[in-house]
Amino acid sequence: MVFERRYAGVLLHPTSLPGPFGIGDFGPAAFRFLDWMRGAGLRYWQVLPLGPTSYGDSPYQCFSSCAGSPYMISPELLVRDGLLHEKEILPPAFPTERVDYGWVIDWKKKILKLATDRFAAGGFSEMRGRYNQFLKAKEIAWWLDDFAMFMALKDHNEGRSWDNWDKDLRGYKAAALKSAATKFAAEIEGYRIQQFLFFEQWGAVRRGAAARGIEVIGDAPIYVAYDSADAWANQEFFQLDKKTGLPTAVAGVPPDYFSATGQLWGNPLYNWEKLEAAKFKWWIDRIKSTLAMVDYLRLDHFRGFGGYWSVPFGHPTAEHGTWVEGPGAAFFAALKRGLGNRLPIIAEDLGEITSDVHEMRAKFELPGMKILQFAWSPASVEPLVSNPNSGFLPHQIDANQVVYTGSHDNDTTVGWYTSATPAERHLFRSYLSTDGSLPHWDLIRSAFRCHANTAIIQMQDFLGLPTDCRMNLPGTSGVHNWSWRLLPTQIDQRLAETIRGLALLYERHAEPPAAARRHPAIDPNYS
Repeated sequence: MVFERRYAGVLLHPTSLPGPFGIGDFGPAAFRFLDWMRGAGLRYWQVLPLGPTSYGDSPYQCFSSCAGSPYMISPELLVRDGLLHEKEILPPAFPTERVDYGWVIDWKKKILKLATDRFAAGGFSEMRGRYNQFLKAKEIAWWLDDFAMFMALKDHNEGRSWDNWDKDLRGYKAAALKSAATKFAAEIEGYRIQQFLFFEQWGAVRRGAAARGIEVIGDAPIYVAYDSADAWANQEFFQLDKKTGLPTAVAGVPPDYFSATGQLWGNPLYNWEKLEAAKFKWWIDRIKSTLAMVDYLRLDHFRGFGGYWSVPFGHPTAEHGTWVEGPGAAFFAALKRGLGNRLPIIAEDLGEITSDVHEMRAKFELPGMKILQFAWSPASVEPLVSNPNSGFLPHQIDANQVVYTGSHDNDTTVGWYTSATPAERHLFRSYLSTDGSLPHWDLIRSAFRCHANTAIIQMQDFLGLPTDCRMNLPGTSGVHNWSWRLLPTQIDQRLAETIRGLALLYERHAEPPAAARRHPAIDPNYS
């Protein structure tokens, strides 16, 4: 069993942290948040994928499944390290409640270029020693050069997708790559340095979390973006047309709770036969690299390993796809061997799940996910009798599950309750013996009280925020997706004490390490 003790955690992506630079980052606010978590008795900080986002700003569509987003690099820490000057990081009047990605990215690119150019020019001997070690690290070296080359070539091609590049570069031909490595050497080195700075700063956050008795749950999407270093540098492992490089079929899910036309994700599908012939090495390396960044990971769309929804390339929606058999247990057996017989993985097993998928999760003893907002939908059929097969009602949830009020794809609980049908609200109030005036606290208490060893709560639900604060609305590309941010005043001691009281009451309280109890300022440079 992955999680053997009762603990609770919070779901908050680092981009949602407060701060003056337009987007959450790994600077002082990250450490203040860790202090707040410690005061609240929380054990787990769950984040979304940490990669460099592409068009649409979704962390589930990144230029690399292993690289880090440079936009989370803290300008303040670059000043501390001597790579920037105070006057160079004076920010424009960014909004505080949302990330304006276009504005932020333009500004961050400028200051990051200043920092990487300074580092590349020489000096910084102590940091340079760490940089040289970074380049040699096993979890980094196997993907870094491909990623840096990919980004440099995208810049040279004015951001166009790799299927529009020169034929030999599009085809990842050795001679063309060698020539490009010389021609774009400075740009490639700049992208390597950016990754070093990301991993330096994120590593400090991880150490700060560990010192406070906090573990990080990361997220690994099953699919990678088409316009990514992953697909470009490993074309044989994807269902692509050999002449054009375009996908022959793409990923999605059929119509479901979130969308009447299904969700057309558009990611290229894997060539599982070739991956299996290569003993799944690419996947094993990818998961190892992700686990070097976090303590556990949520494996997104676990159902897709048993069978995946294949939509012919070019279709406008996901309605007319077909189910295709996936790699199944053979994949997880290989992954288990590759990771040293340990699978610190949460299986995202939501949606239309077949018996073979349940059996696969049980065989490898992986905890699944339970979303409490889903528990009340049977009320539309029978107001006072729940559906015994729903599996989401609190009494139906067992210890080897991770229970959520809602995920990043759900509405906030206040928003969900406001828009729920009268029958759903009636079942909710009857089951929980509540008047429904504070539905977020009703669900939080229910999550803390249930049998699941692990309970994760969206930060928006701890705060009781409405629909316009949700993180994502699946199937849309709205300007508000992925943009919500905390305000500095919302991370307060009173809320921490309330959560800590519930954690103590329901035996989920996480005691910090002895060192943390003796020394409140774990890291004087950041706290």
